[in-house]
Amino acid sequence: MPEPQEVLSGRAERTFAVPERHTVLGNPLEGPYPDGLEVADFGLGCFWGAERKFWQTPGVWTTAVGYQGGTTPNPTYEEVCSGRTGHTEVVRVVFDPAQVSYEQILKVFWESHDPTQGYRQGNDEGTQYRSAVYTHSPAQQTAAEASRAAYQQVLTKALHGDITTEILPAGPFYFAETYHQQYLDKNPNGYCGLGGTGVSCPVGVAKANG
Repeated sequence: MPEPQEVLSGRAERTFAVPERHTVLGNPLEGPYPDGLEVADFGLGCFWGAERKFWQTPGVWTTAVGYQGGTTPNPTYEEVCSGRTGHTEVVRVVFDPAQVSYEQILKVFWESHDPTQGYRQGNDEGTQYRSAVYTHSPAQQTAAEASRAAYQQVLTKALHGDITTEILPAGPFYFAETYHQQYLDKNPNGYCGLGGTGVSCPVGVAKANG
């Protein structure tokens, strides 16, 4: 992670417009979202492939990619890739808890990548590829921590290493540039660097509401 004197200053406002609607799901990318929906944010490597994992999940209303967990306000993709913003590439998942639970969303997260790799995911290296869960309520925080502990048990039995995923209350989410949104829908043969451990994650270890 960058030292304080290395962090880029960023900018006060976003310099581009976010697409109005999701190219697959048809719903708005930016809030405010309809009442009753929940927001969850996840970092699991390159956000191109990560976003597709979530938009394919039944009960998900919309998804968007962006930058979170760092210091630089309104960073660009190039700045995030420099390692001097502190951000990781993140997918914002807006879902209907009446159709899919937060625990089920966490299961998609854990099984879609290898959470033991630190500042790397497969061949993609850098702090922007670290595994992260950014929570939007105490209930989400509790559920995420419980699921991490449960998944660590099954990973250890399967001879995998320690989970390095950071689980923190959500800070500012900065939308990524237009061409990153739903990238693999626009580019079906585009790059996807995700690879899971092949180990199933337990579901229902904690209940999250709100």
